[in-house]
Amino acid sequence: MTQVETEIKLIIKRPDILKIRAQSDFTESRITQIYLSSDSCTHRIRKRVYSDGKTVFQENTKVRISPMSSIENEREIGEDEFLELAKNIEQGTLPLMKTRRTFEYCGRTVELDFYDAWEKTCILEIELGAENEKVTLPEFIEVIKDVTGNKSYSNHTMARKFPEEII
Repeated sequence: MTQVETEIKLIIKRPDILKIRAQSDFTESRITQIYLSSDSCTHRIRKRVYSDGKTVFQENTKVRISPMSSIENEREIGEDEFLELAKNIEQGTLPLMKTRRTFEYCGRTVELDFYDAWEKTCILEIELGAENEKVTLPEFIEVIKDVTGNKSYSNHTMARKFPEEII
């Protein structure tokens, strides 16, 4: 499925897990993300294991069209194809591991990515309908820094060199 994705990305103080779990449509999954060699786009595969045990494998390509937006093409793949594609991991990268917690708030899906290397912070992403759209965050979210468009905090860059935690 091809679509334009517009999102904000914020480093936030890790919120209370009980407050996250109490939100509408809460889900939790463990993600392994592997970046593949590509000259024309960002190309990745992902293994996502949900808390109920369901596992989904995906392949994704992304072409950036602005700091906030990209053209994204994503498709579900099988485990065998995932393992075969994983052999083409981009040189100089490592698989990126994170726990993703999502919930609905004010009509938007809030994604919180908890990285093993960070103890006090995580990254919040929200997809928008337009780049100038205003976002309302829950009161328990404490923003540390807006890193929308900051390449140091793209998952692709983080698979090469994981940034130090800021707080």
